[in-house]
Amino acid sequence: MVKSYLRHGPTQAFGLICSSGSNSVFDGKLAYVPALEDVLVWDVKKGEMLAMWHDTGHRAEVTCIVRSPVADSTTFAVGYADGSIRIWNAEAGTVIVRFNGHKRAVTALAFDPSGHRLASGSMDTDLIIWDVIAEEGVKRLSGHRDQITGLRFISGKSEEPSSSALHSNYIISSSKDTFLKVWDLTTWHCIETVTSHRSEIWSFDINAAEDWLITGGSDGEVKGWKINHERLRSGLTSVEEDVSSKIIVLSETIPLNSQHRVPQISFHHSQPYLAIQSHERSVEIFRIRSEEEVQRKKLRRKKREKEKLDKTKDAKQDVLNGGVEPEDDSDTPVRLIDLLTPYLVVRSSSKIRSFDFGSDAATSKGATIFLALNSNALEVFNIPTPPKKIDPESPPEASRSHSLELPGHRSDIRSLCLNSDDSLLASASNGEVKIWNMKTFACIRTMECGYAICSTFLPGDRHVLIGTKSGHLLLHDIFTGNELESIQAHSGAVWSLSVRPDDQCIASGSADKEVKFWDIHRTRSDRTAGTVSSVSLVHSKTLKTSDDVLAVCYSPNGKLLAVSLLDSTVKIFYQDSLKFFLSLYGHKLPVLSMDISFDSKLLVTCSADKNVKIWGLDFGDCHKSIFAHDESIMQVAFEAQSHYFWTVGKDKMVKYWDGDKFENIQRLEGHHGEIWALALSHSGKFVVTGSHDKSIRIWEKLDDPLFLEEEREQQLEGIFEGGIADSLNRSNRLEDSPNGEGQPEKEANAVGKQTSDTLMSGEKIIEALEIADEERDTFQDYKDACSRLSQAEADRLPRPQKHAVLAAYDMEPSAYVLSVIEKITAANLPDALLILPFSKVISLLIYLGDWAEKRQNILLTSRVLFFLLKTHHHQIVANRIMRTSLLRIRRHLREALLQQKGTLSYNLAALKFIRRQQETSQLATFYEEEGLDEEKVRARIEASRQGKRKRVQI
Repeated sequence: MVKSYLRHGPTQAFGLICSSGSNSVFDGKLAYVPALEDVLVWDVKKGEMLAMWHDTGHRAEVTCIVRSPVADSTTFAVGYADGSIRIWNAEAGTVIVRFNGHKRAVTALAFDPSGHRLASGSMDTDLIIWDVIAEEGVKRLSGHRDQITGLRFISGKSEEPSSSALHSNYIISSSKDTFLKVWDLTTWHCIETVTSHRSEIWSFDINAAEDWLITGGSDGEVKGWKINHERLRSGLTSVEEDVSSKIIVLSETIPLNSQHRVPQISFHHSQPYLAIQSHERSVEIFRIRSEEEVQRKKLRRKKREKEKLDKTKDAKQDVLNGGVEPEDDSDTPVRLIDLLTPYLVVRSSSKIRSFDFGSDAATSKGATIFLALNSNALEVFNIPTPPKKIDPESPPEASRSHSLELPGHRSDIRSLCLNSDDSLLASASNGEVKIWNMKTFACIRTMECGYAICSTFLPGDRHVLIGTKSGHLLLHDIFTGNELESIQAHSGAVWSLSVRPDDQCIASGSADKEVKFWDIHRTRSDRTAGTVSSVSLVHSKTLKTSDDVLAVCYSPNGKLLAVSLLDSTVKIFYQDSLKFFLSLYGHKLPVLSMDISFDSKLLVTCSADKNVKIWGLDFGDCHKSIFAHDESIMQVAFEAQSHYFWTVGKDKMVKYWDGDKFENIQRLEGHHGEIWALALSHSGKFVVTGSHDKSIRIWEKLDDPLFLEEEREQQLEGIFEGGIADSLNRSNRLEDSPNGEGQPEKEANAVGKQTSDTLMSGEKIIEALEIADEERDTFQDYKDACSRLSQAEADRLPRPQKHAVLAAYDMEPSAYVLSVIEKITAANLPDALLILPFSKVISLLIYLGDWAEKRQNILLTSRVLFFLLKTHHHQIVANRIMRTSLLRIRRHLREALLQQKGTLSYNLAALKFIRRQQETSQLATFYEEEGLDEEKVRARIEASRQGKRKRVQI
C-alpha cells in the first residue's frame, strides 16, 4: 500500500514592517510598503496594518511600486523580481491586471498623466509600454546596455502644459550604462541619447513644469539639465550637433554635502522642495526659490560684481582696455544654482531604502517626508515652513512625527522557541527579544538584550532564557518585561541551550569549550496555590571538552546528553555521571544543530557540509547520510511523537523528511533570505521559521494528503515547463548568441513572454479546437449520410451522440471555443495564440467567422483575427482554401464594427451634449452670482477642469 503524508502549507507571515527590496509610496496618511512578495498598507499615525496585498501562489519579491497620478486614484502598479507586473486596486486589495513581459526583475515603473499607459524598465535592459485599459503590451523598446533605473513620461506636442497634460508622447529613461535616452512614443524610436555621467545613473526626476531634469550618479555627482521643449516638438528635423539642437542640455552641477551614491531624487508634487538622498542615513532637502526671490538674487549678484569692479585699480582704464561691465541679466534664463538653495537635512536612525513626500497640501506645518528604512522600520518627518529670514545660528530642522518599529525586528532573527502550549512565541535577534501571541500574531512584549543566539522557555512558561554572543545568560519575565538576572556564564558565545526533560536543569554550550549545567530554583509566593513568583539559575557542574561546543541536546528519556564540537564530531555522554558513551564522526564540517527523537532511538544532525545524518543511539551507527540542502543547514528538529524531521538552511528552503524511509516528503519555498531559526509546535500541527529577511513564517499541517510519487511528478513537470519557457524566451540578439549567429536586435519589438500559464492556455485552446472540430466533422458526416438517403431512411438513421464535454456545458462547438478563449487574460492571449500550429489556426478562423456572424464578443474576435493575420500572413495568403473563410469574416465583421461605431458615436454625441449643458449652467451661475464677463468665466471653468492645483512655470 502506498504511504501517504499530510501536506504542509504557508498560513501566516508576520514580523515584517517593510522589506528592503523596493521603494515605498506615502500619501500623507497611509504608507504602501513592500513586504517581500506582498504589499502592506500601514496607517503610520496609529501604527496599524490596514491591508495586505497578497496574490495566492506568487512568491517573487516586490521590486517597485508606483501609484497612478490620477487624482484620488486607488490604482497601483507593482513590479516583481520575476519580471511580472500587477495592477492592484487599493480599496478592494485585488489584482486588476497581470502583465508578464520582462525576463528579469522590474526596476522602474511610471504611469502617464492619464493613468492609461504604464512604462516598465527592467534588469534585462528593455523598456516596455503597456496599455492598462486594453490589458496588453504595446511595444518593447531596446537600446540600453544595462539595468534601467528611472522612467518619466513628458509632454511635447503643445506649448500649453494644461492641454498636453494627458497626451505624453515622450518618455525619458536612465540606465546604469551612463546614458539618458529620450523616446518618441509615436514612432517608437530613441530620438536622443545623452552621456550624462561618468558612472552609473541611479536616479533622476523632472519637476512639475517639465523644465528641469535632475540626475544622480553612483559617484555622488548630481547634475541639472534643461529640457528644450521647442526642440522636442520639432521632432527629427535637424541633425546639427550644436547645443540648440539638443533636447536635454546640461546646466550645472549641484553641490552636495557628501559624495556617496545617489539612489533617489524627488521633487515635491505641490510644494517648492527637492529631496536628494546622497548618504545612507540622510536626505538633503533643497528649497526652490520663487520668481521674486530669483530676481532678487540676480540683483544681489549684479551688485556684488559691480562692487568688485569698482574696487579694482583704474577701473575706467580697464574698461577702455577691454574690461567688461556687468550686463543686465534680467532677461537671461534662470540658472539652477539661482533656483535651488539648501534648506535642511533629514537624518534617520538607520540606512534609508527609499523616501516619499506626503501628498498633503501646503499647511502651516509644512511638508512631510516618509522614510522606509533597511532595518524593517518606517519614519515620518515634518519639514517646517521656511521662515522669512533664516537665522544661520539656528537653521530649521526636520522633526520626527511618527515612527513604526515595534511589530518587527531590526536585524536577523537568530532564534525561535515556543512555550509548552504553543500559545506564545519568543523570537530573538541582535538587541531585542519579542514575544508574539500565536492566535492574533501580535507582538505583545519587546525586551532589550545583547546579541541573542539561542533561547528557550523555562518550565512554567513565565520566563524566557536568552544566550548571547558575549557569553551572558539573560533571564526575562514575560509578564512584566523585566530582566530578572544577567549571568556571565561563559567567556565565549553561548551557542546552544537545552532543558532537561525533568525541568530541573538547563545545559548551556559555549565557544569556551565548556558545557555548564544550571539548576532551576523557584521561589514560591503561595505554597498552597503553587504560584511561582521568581526563578533563578544556580551553576551546579561543568563539562570541559576538547573543542568549541556548538550544540547540546538532552535525550527525551533523560539518560543521554549529546554535545556537538567544532572538530565535526558529536560526543554522547551519560547525563547523570557525564561519562563518555559514544563518539559520532562522519561530517566534513562542524555540526550546527541536532535533535533526538521522542523515543530516544534516533539522533539527527545537520552540518555546514550540507548533509543530514541519521544515527542510532544504541550503537552509534550511521543509518543514512542525505545531501539535503544546497547551502549550509542551520537547524534540524524532530516532529513530536514521530520520526519525521524538519531542516532549514541558507538556501532559503524548508524541508520535511521521513527519518525511517530517508525520503524528502516536502520542500517549502517562501523565505527570501537565509533561514536561521526553526521551532516546532509541541502538538505537531505547525512549524515556525525565522530568516534573514526579518520575517517569521508559519507552515501549518493541512488535511490534504500527499503522495511522494505525485510530488516528484509535479516537481519534474515544473522543471520541464520552466525549461521550455526559458528556451522559448531565449534572446536571439547577436551579442547574446554564443557563436555570433543571432540577429541584430530591433529598437522596437512586440511584447511577449512565454510562461507556464501561456503554455497551458495554448494547450487549452488546442484541446477546445480538437473537440469542436470533432463535433463538427461528426455532424457533417451525419448530414452527408442523410442527404444520400431517402427521407424515411434519413429519419430512421440514429442521430450521433453529442461530445461529452459539449453535452455537459450544453454548448455548440463555436460557443465552447469562445468560452475557452474568453477565460484567457488579455495579456496572455497573444502568447497563447503563438503556440497554435497552422492547422489549428485554419480551424480557429472558421469559428471567428461564426462569432462575427452571430455578433458574439466582437472586440475579442477582432483582436484574435488581427493577431493571427499579422503572425501568419504569408501562410494565409498562400492558402487558397482560406479565401472563403476570409470573405465571410470580412463581410460579417465589417457590419458588426460599423454597428458598434455607430453606437459609440451616438454615446459620444450624448456625452458632449451633457457637457455643453453643464457648461451653460455653470456660466449662468457665475453670471448671476459674481457678475463676471464671459472670458473670465470661461477661464475659471477651464482652471477648475484641470484640477485643484495650478501648474506654475518656474
